[in-house]
Amino acid sequence: MVSAARVTADRERCISGGRCMATAGEVFDQDEEGIVVVLTPEPPADLHEAVREAAYLCPARAIRFTESTTAVPRP
Repeated sequence: MVSAARVTADRERCISGGRCMATAGEVFDQDEEGIVVVLTPEPPADLHEAVREAAYLCPARAIRFTESTTAVPRP
């Protein structure tokens, strides 16, 4: 079983709080106006917990993190 994840951000909802960048700086940044930018839309598994926390802490609920479990056939 392999876990796949995808993160997106609604830039229209972002209020430039910066909590996402402070929590998962490998995945999020801010542009010159302070609006969220997703650097890594498919973060590796070792960053999933940080991305979940960033989504939870976002005061505008602008971050969406989805995970799925996919069975990978063995050769």
